[in-house]
Amino acid sequence: MTHNFELDTLKIRLADPKLATLDLRVRVQRVLRQLILEGVLAPGSRLPATRTLSRSLGISRDTVEIAYVQLQLDGYLSRREGSGSFVSEKIGPSLLGVRQRKPVPISLSGALSARGAQILASGGVNDQQVVKAFATGLPETRTFPTGVWERLQRQVLKDCRDSVLLHGDPQGAEPLREAIASYLNLERGARVTPDQVLVLSSTRQALYLCAQVLVDAGQPILMEDPGYFGARKAFEMAQLEVIPVPVDGNGLCVDQLYADISGANTVYVTPSHQYPTGATLALERRLELIAWAEQRQGWIIEDDYDSQFHYEGLPTACVQGLDRYQRTIYLGTFAKSLYPGLRMGYMVLPPELVKPMTYARSILDGHTPQIAQLTLARFIDDGHFGGHVRAMRKIYGARRDAMAQAVQRHLSGVVTARLPPGGLQMPCILAEGWSELATIRQAARVGIQVPGLSRLYAQPPAVCGWLLGFSALTPTEIEAATRQLAKAII
Repeated sequence: MTHNFELDTLKIRLADPKLATLDLRVRVQRVLRQLILEGVLAPGSRLPATRTLSRSLGISRDTVEIAYVQLQLDGYLSRREGSGSFVSEKIGPSLLGVRQRKPVPISLSGALSARGAQILASGGVNDQQVVKAFATGLPETRTFPTGVWERLQRQVLKDCRDSVLLHGDPQGAEPLREAIASYLNLERGARVTPDQVLVLSSTRQALYLCAQVLVDAGQPILMEDPGYFGARKAFEMAQLEVIPVPVDGNGLCVDQLYADISGANTVYVTPSHQYPTGATLALERRLELIAWAEQRQGWIIEDDYDSQFHYEGLPTACVQGLDRYQRTIYLGTFAKSLYPGLRMGYMVLPPELVKPMTYARSILDGHTPQIAQLTLARFIDDGHFGGHVRAMRKIYGARRDAMAQAVQRHLSGVVTARLPPGGLQMPCILAEGWSELATIRQAARVGIQVPGLSRLYAQPPAVCGWLLGFSALTPTEIEAATRQLAKAII
């Protein structure tokens, strides 16, 4: 530090606002360290005495001394009594690189694996973090009984304090698995034992596990078309070949499964409420689907994402309950029935898949937080879950009707709404001459989100339109947002 340039550089670096919150001795140490790493202070070069540097910087000698000591402990300096402080000779050009060499731009594609590059190219999944008209998949959270939930959580902490602070069972807390099994057997017509339940953080995690455990990379998997983009993303991330299977008014065209020659033996379906068309898979097709899985010794991934919310009669019993061959993997979530921030879902597995799926989950993230699991178990057992779902079913049914009426009133010449028998969103088909992309952009300018339908199709012809979420908005909010949307695009 004998040259004014280096002293000036040190002063400039110390004045960096980014370091303003740090203690002065830490700032001095970090700036000197960075100058050494950059080669400004070359290996073997002598630093000024602590008294000299402190006087030049206008700070205490102790501050400089502490910084020097830390740099020595970290291996950046060597200090010899009577000689002074020197930049370590061990930090030479082979470690630092040639100072004058310009950095070579890194190719991101070259820095990633083939899988990583594919994930980057396909993009992630953006979850809606605020309530916004007309985002999909958001339940009503303003009426959630938080007081009841907090009381049950306090009970769990009081009764189970010693155990819930430790690691949990990767398969899930037994009380919650028992509660889930009882609910599914009673309400969904399933045939489940607690030992078949695997508690997870989300449906997407379940799909990821299915992709990793059931199908090898490069191999085919069958999926509804149109279908849930989150499932497609999970399968693509696992480098599976996603083969689309068409959907009609009765759900998945099962005859196309029998016609498939790809060799695929796993299919992803949403039979109770097809995403996004809203169709219900007919009973005869359910039986044909089960027969197909048994014939191919394959698997049915049944995503029952929002079956609690059926507005016309009782919901159809799940495929899992009909499957006497036990080839069905049933996926469920509490993100729609309770609230997304809970991050809780589950799989019901055929007995032979319980152990491999649980092992895979243990590697992925260990387990779901025990406090939340045990709180949810009590929430279900005490009847609060059933009561909440029944209350929300009435609210969502009224909001569905309000959405259909608002579309008819304000957008009749633009789209045609298809009244879904259940679920939290409504498909709307654009009239001829209207551009899906243009209407989405026009809506975005006034702060309204209208998710497009065409992106959910893997192969042409894609249906152009919107998928409007209505569950998180009151009828008054639906009316106001629909009127604003009409003004923006008409």
